[in-house]
Amino acid sequence: MSTQVSPSPSPGLLARVLQSYVAGIGRGMVSGEQLIYPGGFPMLDPRPHLDGRHDFDFYHGRWQVHNERLKERLAGCDEWEHFSATQHCQPILGGVGNLDDFVTQWGGGFRGMTLRLFDLNAQRWSIYWASNRTGMLEPPVVGRFENGVGTFYGHDQHKGQAVLVRFLWHEISADRAHWEQAFSTDDGQHWETNWHMRMTRLS
Repeated sequence: MSTQVSPSPSPGLLARVLQSYVAGIGRGMVSGEQLIYPGGFPMLDPRPHLDGRHDFDFYHGRWQVHNERLKERLAGCDEWEHFSATQHCQPILGGVGNLDDFVTQWGGGFRGMTLRLFDLNAQRWSIYWASNRTGMLEPPVVGRFENGVGTFYGHDQHKGQAVLVRFLWHEISADRAHWEQAFSTDDGQHWETNWHMRMTRLS
């Protein structure tokens, strides 16, 4: 796999392409309303909230990312690999979404992309991930920020095994943030954290 980084498309083109693509897959993908949250975990509060479309505004800009990634998931592994990356986040759709580009030389060269869209009616975020390894948007995690912590849940598979996925955003300041991912195979009774990203803003 080449480690050369190709130029990114213009923000306007990305926004138009993703808007059309997400509209298409939305009809065939499980929606936030249909997601089944596990016993013992709170459903998203249906009561009106303050407009959360600006929850991720802190992340706009360029970041240096220190990654700590579990070498093997759901295998009793306690060995972590460490690598650096850069990330650039920009608003799309007039501020009700954002898009970031994750670039690293880890693994022979790896590029990822996160698409976040804010549902104005439900007042919650859907977060989609894609990479150059598959070229597909993975199933979303859905949630919101409360008391400065963003918590998001979704359903996916790992090596053919159904998993509940949890994203946490916390330790957020003007120039730092911490994201982590965890999997559960028992509907949230136990979690294995498998990835940390510790971000520092670049000037």
